[in-house]
Amino acid sequence: MSSKGFTTCLWFDGEAEAAAAYYVSVFKDGRIGRTAHYTDAVPDRAGEVLTVEFEINGQKFVGLNGGPEFRFSEAISFQIHCDDQAEADRYYDTLVGDGGEESACGWVKDRFGVSWQVIPPGVIDLVTDADPGRAARATAAMLTMKRLDAAELRRAADAA
Repeated sequence: MSSKGFTTCLWFDGEAEAAAAYYVSVFKDGRIGRTAHYTDAVPDRAGEVLTVEFEINGQKFVGLNGGPEFRFSEAISFQIHCDDQAEADRYYDTLVGDGGEESACGWVKDRFGVSWQVIPPGVIDLVTDADPGRAARATAAMLTMKRLDAAELRRAADAA
């Protein structure tokens, strides 16, 4: 197996270029790479964008304009581990505010239908705490939230 990691391929219905540009604008250290076009081998799509390579936060992606056959679902999501609550709020607000939608427990779906989990620092530690009572209280609080609030989860975990 190659030591170069994985590239995630995201299947779009004609929106690969727009999605790549959007993700590069939302996430730090983003860049767009090569763009490939359909050739005459697919006459009804010749010249249209086939794939767009892009990278965000060090993760490689390919946006593929494959057509309407497949749609995104919450069965696959990307976790955004944030450095602080402000960063988590920024990602959450941006992904929801640009035509996305909120879900539960920090999950959002962006305007292209891709699911993201926006995770403030410390949240995973709270819900997996070695003290079962702390973990249960943090988890119970998390289950009531759409946007995760690390301070509120900490308060819930510490409540006796």
